[in-house]
Amino acid sequence: MNYSHRYLSLNPYELHKHLINTYVLNRTGTTSLLRRDTSKDKTDIDVIRENHKFIWEDDEQPTTWEERLARKYYDKLFKEFCIADLSRYKENMFAMRWQTENELITGKGQFICGNKICPEKDDLKTWEVNFGYIEHGEKKNALVKLRLCDSCSKKLNYKHKRKEIKRLKRSKKFEPGESTTQSDGSTDKMQLETVFNETNPENISNDEQATTTTTEESEEDSSNIWKAPIEDTEESSRDEEFEKYLEHLLL
Repeated sequence: MNYSHRYLSLNPYELHKHLINTYVLNRTGTTSLLRRDTSKDKTDIDVIRENHKFIWEDDEQPTTWEERLARKYYDKLFKEFCIADLSRYKENMFAMRWQTENELITGKGQFICGNKICPEKDDLKTWEVNFGYIEHGEKKNALVKLRLCDSCSKKLNYKHKRKEIKRLKRSKKFEPGESTTQSDGSTDKMQLETVFNETNPENISNDEQATTTTTEESEEDSSNIWKAPIEDTEESSRDEEFEKYLEHLLL
């Protein structure tokens, strides 16, 4: 009777707590039933993995807080070069991801080989790879750049030749009359035509001969100018120049 009166004086929450405590204290091994189920708990990285996209379009707006969290993480990545996992290269399967801030600072992926387990820094080559992947059940493609050492480049090109990006060399400035020779030893077409015309005068047309003659005469005239005596010229005053200017306006 005393217990019934005590139970009636408790509110529902206090009564529930009292009964649970009494049950736990009187039954051994039952505390495991009171533990919360943590199998469905998710951390931030779990949410990012579920909603992550390799490429987010600029005009694509996230609709849920999970997508906003994934987009915020994506915006912090650096998307010039990729970091690759080449462990399954014989199956022609590669994993790609963008550089993080720490990797950008240390040069991993640009000045250090882009294979995530390779520390090589010498003889790096830049490769353009058509990366095909499946994202949320949809097949997608993206062109990415990889910087790999020689041994890792062989893994990337195992049974499949990728496109290598090479830096263009700065063209050399040639002096007038100097022949331009390409890397294969051939001379430029323009220079070949010039040499052909000089060695075969009969192949020059009449217009070209006339142009050549006129050029030679102009060079002779220009040389004779320096031999002629200097003529005395009087400088016109400012008023005379102004009168001439007005005469031209009134014509």
